[in-house]
Amino acid sequence: MLHESEYSSRVVDAELDAALGASGAVVLDGAKGVGKTETASHRAKSRVLLDVDQEARRAAEVDPSLVLAGEKPRLIDEWQEVPQLWNHVRRAVDAREGPFILTGSAVPADDATRHTGAGRFSWIRMRPMTLFELGRSTGDVSLGKLLDGEKTSVSAPEIGISELAEITSKGGWPGLMHSSAANAQRVLRGYLDSVARTDIRRVDGVTRDPQKVLNVLRSLARNVATEVSIATIAADAGGANGPVAEATASSYLVALDRLMVLEEQPAWAPRLRSRSRLRSAPKRHFCDPSLAVAALRAGPAQLLKDLNYFGFLFESLVVRDLRVYAQRNGGSVLHYRDNVGEVDAIVDAGERWGAIEVKLGVVHADDAAKNLKKFISRIDVEHRGEPAFLAVVLPASYGYVREDGVHVIPIQALGP
Repeated sequence: MLHESEYSSRVVDAELDAALGASGAVVLDGAKGVGKTETASHRAKSRVLLDVDQEARRAAEVDPSLVLAGEKPRLIDEWQEVPQLWNHVRRAVDAREGPFILTGSAVPADDATRHTGAGRFSWIRMRPMTLFELGRSTGDVSLGKLLDGEKTSVSAPEIGISELAEITSKGGWPGLMHSSAANAQRVLRGYLDSVARTDIRRVDGVTRDPQKVLNVLRSLARNVATEVSIATIAADAGGANGPVAEATASSYLVALDRLMVLEEQPAWAPRLRSRSRLRSAPKRHFCDPSLAVAALRAGPAQLLKDLNYFGFLFESLVVRDLRVYAQRNGGSVLHYRDNVGEVDAIVDAGERWGAIEVKLGVVHADDAAKNLKKFISRIDVEHRGEPAFLAVVLPASYGYVREDGVHVIPIQALGP
């Protein structure tokens, strides 16, 4: 362990520990600033930081084996700075010289990982901190236990709409935990500016117009948690000069996805027992909703003046947390839409699954529960299996199961 100072536990810890015990190398990836280096350093006995150590980077480019030497587990931070390291790590693992932890904040070109590493590497996505990790959720309502069929019964600490706006604006960035929302937003605007001017070029070497990148980020921010089309993004990216080509806009999205700043929420495609027609477009989110706030140069006060938009941001915050909790339980988070209606989040963990509606106001719980019941009537549950739970997630004070079987879950009580 390199760091003896107090460590803030992360949900991904157990997954990382298990992977280190089973694989010769673990790839821990995620956007810049989510805490990968700190989490990996807590387990590593030696490390090299390729993004800041220019001498080590030059050595790795000449003789990659030089940076692999060291007590194990060995952390190689921002390994994609020297992509040829991949094959050298693979060979070292074959020679039983591991384990290694490779952290990265950008997905390199495909040919850098043409050897898949099957049986040698484990891949883990790390995301910004959830409310549970930030200490803003008790975690008394476990997603894993919901998937096992446990009923909700909890009293949660009260959380006001103003406090929620502050939390959403600050985001789940470990380095900003003790910052004010205003200071956090200043940092995050700089973060997006760095993405537009420097980082986006790192993923494929293509030079892009920083202003157009910022236009794309603002378009995504305005349409967060929706299935915004490429055509809309292309029109916004071009600004006053007219739309850019849709293929160009699509390339921007691919690059931002490879930086893990963006993360799509795929559509769920179950077998239906009705004549409803499924839609396949993904919803688009930032890795943390605070980046959407930053892209629009907003803050808590602006969110409170536009509760409709705040509702989309709150949905994105819940999806962020659900992704972390679902990954811990071997699942993923999707969404559902057909020509009749939609469901905000589907947690799919193989044989177990659940459906979730997200609402900013408790007054919308009844409508959300009715929507979930109608949704189930269209799904072929004989083929897919009955859902482990149907739930409405909102900033409520109490969690319980309604008479219709739908769970009411306070976001400040949700955990892994």
